[in-house]
Amino acid sequence: MENIVIKERLTALRQKLRQEGIDYYLIPTADFHNSEYVNAYFTVREHYCGFTGSNGSLVVWQDGAALWTDGRYFIQAEHELEGTTVELMRMQQEGVPTIEEFLKKEMRQGQTLGFDGRVVPASEGMCYEKALKDKEIRFAYDQDIAGGIWEDRPPLPAGPVKVLTEEVAGRSTAQKLKDVREKLAKEKAGSFLLSKLDDLMWLFNIRGCDVECNPVALSYAYITEKEAHLFIQDKALSEEVKADLAQKQIIVHPYEAVVDFLKAMPEGGTVLVDPRQVSYALYKAVGEKQQLVEASNPTELLKAVKNPVELANMEKIFLKDSVALTKFIYWVKTNIGKTEITEITAADHLEQLRRAIPEFLDLSFPTISAYGPNAAMMHYAPTAENHAVCKPEGMLLVDSGGQYLGGTTDVTRTIVLGPVTEEQKMHYTLVAGAMLQLTAARWLYGCTGRNLDILARQRLWNIGLDYQCGTGHGVGYILNVHEGPQNLRWKFVGGLAEVPFEEGMDITNEPGVYIQDSHGIRIENVMVAKNDVKNEYGQFMHFETLTWVPIDMEAIDEKYLTEEQRMLLYGYQKQVYDKVSPYLTEEEAQWLRRETRADSTILLENQKV
Repeated sequence: MENIVIKERLTALRQKLRQEGIDYYLIPTADFHNSEYVNAYFTVREHYCGFTGSNGSLVVWQDGAALWTDGRYFIQAEHELEGTTVELMRMQQEGVPTIEEFLKKEMRQGQTLGFDGRVVPASEGMCYEKALKDKEIRFAYDQDIAGGIWEDRPPLPAGPVKVLTEEVAGRSTAQKLKDVREKLAKEKAGSFLLSKLDDLMWLFNIRGCDVECNPVALSYAYITEKEAHLFIQDKALSEEVKADLAQKQIIVHPYEAVVDFLKAMPEGGTVLVDPRQVSYALYKAVGEKQQLVEASNPTELLKAVKNPVELANMEKIFLKDSVALTKFIYWVKTNIGKTEITEITAADHLEQLRRAIPEFLDLSFPTISAYGPNAAMMHYAPTAENHAVCKPEGMLLVDSGGQYLGGTTDVTRTIVLGPVTEEQKMHYTLVAGAMLQLTAARWLYGCTGRNLDILARQRLWNIGLDYQCGTGHGVGYILNVHEGPQNLRWKFVGGLAEVPFEEGMDITNEPGVYIQDSHGIRIENVMVAKNDVKNEYGQFMHFETLTWVPIDMEAIDEKYLTEEQRMLLYGYQKQVYDKVSPYLTEEEAQWLRRETRADSTILLENQKV
């Protein structure tokens, strides 16, 4: 079906590009801070192609347009791009060029590539410079051309900022600045330009609301050996917050003043910048007079290692969140077929259960509630116009989480609503076994996610299956649900940080199976890396689980489990019952006892996962 609205928008954009002398124009999914999720003001790419996923870059030229996105969104993108004339480029698939390769092949000598330099990371911009150098391509990055002609564009957000007390944060801003400055000294940098929003919130112990579900405020920081400068919108700051920042000796500037500030710096200084995070425009501005020290933001790794206060609060919050999700599963299973449950009403009911938790602040991301074939789309989002009614058959996948004063949660369960096929049982059992096998990992310090990812994928690879995404990501503390630099993935991807697991790092564990037009299965827990025994071989490590939600035994066929996985499954289920049942009604607790097989005779005494 023809998408006339998108075609008209692309026509208007091409007309403007001709007027500006721009041959190819790039629109990424980003704000001025390279955030994964963005405020509506920054959804320019979606405006011009209709694709709503959180990752994708659109390239527009006079004769066509193409969208690049990753495997999480292939199915979704196919549907959303239908009728737009925008071609789907499936990233990292055989025969599919990268954006750099595409531009290098298609652009002619001396042509112009345009983009808003504030929303393109410096590392990406430099890749284009290198790829297109021989063709003497001109870069036009000082205008927001696509956004500038967007009629009725939402306003730039400026939500109220709140202070996080040291009792909740665990460390003061002064302590964190001291740690950052020590890192700068090691890098031989005199100052540090920071634009990553969750790092900024962590450093200054503040939280905002400028990005849906992510408690961040649009801001920048410039840290020197003695001063800390914060660039933030004045209307976002109450007198209380201003007083707190002043007490911390933070020098506050208008948000829009950052470029002039950087250009006014005296020559000869050394500034640490992370090219993956700072924008191309800021990179160029600060590099006019300063010597750049290119390195990862020191705040990223410091933030990723949760302190004892954060870990203690997270343990409490994850249990409360697990109770809410367990109550939700009980509600779904006892009401399916008796009253109408849709993907949307299911998500709404779960949200209400979370809102009943006193520490609840917001969802940590829009709930993915996907029934039947819809679950094959990893980041499917039901809408009022397009959603499924759940039936007493098949499975409902629910990926959800909450923001709480004490932690950020992320959990997925695939719930059996009625009869399932033998193939679905096999896939479900393999996914459950994969999740538990990774949970039980033991390793020597120095391992990264690439060392451990095979523990989750092995049984799936053995039968020719895979999932087109990583196995795990870090989770913020009252911050973004996706956090680095730690991750679990099998494939080396240039430009992504790869660090060893440190004690106190959290990580999701979420293998899955996605069969287009049939079903999708994902089971996800959050774990924390902990030190284990230390001996002549080095420091051994293991994971401790934070998520305690039952695995649906109706879809388990034990012939697809190893004996170790079988024992891990029953051990985990018993712990779920022991931890969660005290917070349930008597009827819910009786159901959970049956659901978890808590009375099973195969359990080993003191079995732990």
